[in-house]
Amino acid sequence: MELLKQRILKDGRISGTDILKVDMFLNHQIDIDLLNEMGKEFYRLFQSWDITKILTVEASGIAIACIAAQYFKVPVLFAKKCESRNLDSDVYQSKVYSFTKEKDYLIRVSKKYLLPSDRILIIDDFLANGRAALGLIDICEQAGAVPCGVGIAIEKGYQRGRKLIEEKGVKVEALAVIDSMDEHTGINFS
Repeated sequence: MELLKQRILKDGRISGTDILKVDMFLNHQIDIDLLNEMGKEFYRLFQSWDITKILTVEASGIAIACIAAQYFKVPVLFAKKCESRNLDSDVYQSKVYSFTKEKDYLIRVSKKYLLPSDRILIIDDFLANGRAALGLIDICEQAGAVPCGVGIAIEKGYQRGRKLIEEKGVKVEALAVIDSMDEHTGINFS
């Protein structure tokens, strides 16, 4: 998606060779007009899959998932990273490693909101090593739901995430795929 690529080039900040900061427009301060165009694009890519719910992990994927959901006309369900007294005790859960936080999380989804009849589109802001998406696929499989696809805003194509997800038989679509990046040479897209 050219609009997203141009925004990354304009306002993204690189730290080393593995961190791309897009907090100015995607995952801290949010450009709703940009997210609206991204939501339309996810709908174009996955509209024929009869999606019944969009699933993401708190927190950065929620805004993107909500904007996309208005085009699919389906609810958004997000996996929680923290235990909470207001979360049902009857949950599906999976352990995922957070690349940015450098720690493991148990992500949880209430069993009453994820059903065997659901056809799920997983949406997230970044795809690197694929741990969050694989955890969400695991939760779908525990529920008997069908993980139809994974929609990603920005993929680090030089890492293994896509390969691991596709090995599970799940389609991956990324709006911007980065082939390489570093502070000196910048960002190279596919």
